Amino acid sequence: MCLLLSPPPPQVSVINTVDTSHEDMIHDAQMDYYGTRLATCSSDRSVKIFDVRNGGQILIADLRGHEGPVWQVAWAHPMYGNILASCSYDRKVIIWKEENGTWEKTYEYTGHDSSVNSVCWAPHDYGLILACGSSDGAISLLSYTGDGQWEVKKISNAHTIGCNAVSWAPAVVPGSLIEQPSGQKPNYIKRFASGGCDNLVKIWKEEDGQWKEEQKLEAHSDWVRDVAWAPSIGLPTSTIASCSQDGRVFIWTCDDASGNSWSPKLLHKFNDVVWHVSWSITANILAVSGGDNKVTLWKESVDGLWACISDVNKGQGGVSALPEGQQNEQ
Repeated sequence: MCLLLSPPPPQVSVINTVDTSHEDMIHDAQMDYYGTRLATCSSDRSVKIFDVRNGGQILIADLRGHEGPVWQVAWAHPMYGNILASCSYDRKVIIWKEENGTWEKTYEYTGHDSSVNSVCWAPHDYGLILACGSSDGAISLLSYTGDGQWEVKKISNAHTIGCNAVSWAPAVVPGSLIEQPSGQKPNYIKRFASGGCDNLVKIWKEEDGQWKEEQKLEAHSDWVRDVAWAPSIGLPTSTIASCSQDGRVFIWTCDDASGNSWSPKLLHKFNDVVWHVSWSITANILAVSGGDNKVTLWKESVDGLWACISDVNKGQGGVSALPEGQQNEQ
């Protein structure tokens, strides 16, 4: 498994390769907030945490608690301590916490009737809230209320047949960067996006403590495999990336603060399923990984066109930066 560092494009280099010693396929790998720890999960039912400082790879923890393939892991913000969530085919979500150098299971959620495919922590401004998407079609929201207690809210039938991905909107009011500050604390509205087996991307928002469907985004012709809401510094435009079994990646943008009008732009049509999309922290580069066994990096040009700036062959650690003339031919 390779970790990628992206200096100014198109130079992309493999900075570290970690031998996880997982005994089966790795489904997810996530760096913590500081980039010093790496969490991985696998079909071997384990979650592993490595110290990857200075190019090293020291196994810190080998967490066992799931009874099926573990699909995804997610780090909470460090202001809440060292906390990691994992979800599995076994229908469980487990929240792990490090106490005095030892990782332990701190909470186990068993409220889904089928595989839990995605977990995503809300922006830390909202507290410790975890969204969980499941093949039973429901999305659960787990909120920490203190003293080891978690409150559960569930959106039933969020996606018919199943939910594959969840991603929170940043806790930034669109347009706040250029609007005059009023001195008042902004009125944050909690939102997240989800993708499902109904070929839809949906946007959910909290109103009076209840979660309601705000938007239904239609463009894909097969299961939506992943959604990623782009980070924001307060510019007027909100952006979501989605990818699908249909081989297509769409970039959805919304220019009005009310969040009512979203328009899709096709980034690229690949020849195979696209499994994951992931934004850089500055939201100007999108990483895309798919069934062609490649990770490609994409950047938007000033004229609004998206160009492939490099591709990485998964497994081999090979990297190629594309010459200017080939950037749109991927």
